[in-house]
Amino acid sequence: MTLRPILIHPDPRLKKVCEPVPEVNDEIRKLADDMLATMYDAPGIGLAGPQVGVMKRIFVMDCVKDKEAAPEPMVLINPEISWTSEETNVYEEGCLSIPDQYAEVTRPSEVRMKWLGLDGQSHEEQFDALWATCAQHEFDHLNGKLFIDYLGPMKRKMITRKMEKLKRERARAGATKDPIL
Repeated sequence: MTLRPILIHPDPRLKKVCEPVPEVNDEIRKLADDMLATMYDAPGIGLAGPQVGVMKRIFVMDCVKDKEAAPEPMVLINPEISWTSEETNVYEEGCLSIPDQYAEVTRPSEVRMKWLGLDGQSHEEQFDALWATCAQHEFDHLNGKLFIDYLGPMKRKMITRKMEKLKRERARAGATKDPIL
């Protein structure tokens, strides 16, 4: 497994609609392993293909909060939302592509999704609570949408400016490192 760099907003790739995965093969299985390793290392509870520069409809998630419990990693390939509840839930969301920024987002409290698994078979499950929020958040990434797109223009602009500053600081820090001989 390889840890992959996570793109930071604003990056044009984060605003693009992703292409379907044509087939579940060893390349996709390796990508899924890398994405799970990257997500756990970050640490996060979800990660979508475009966040690691892969413009394919794939995301991973694991919303088990109890550190003592066994992980429950999920890989969703070409996911589709087949149903959402009318009832909504407000959750303070963050994003690995928008580090250290959080905001309340209202989404359906339950969602049913269909997807291909790493076994190449079709799966369907209904998610609620944090799992529903995470699944919708990651699904949005596949359609070029970020959680800050649910916010007002002033808050969105403020967060974007903070991310631009962070990227400049990281670029400067990288440029000042001594070369490895």
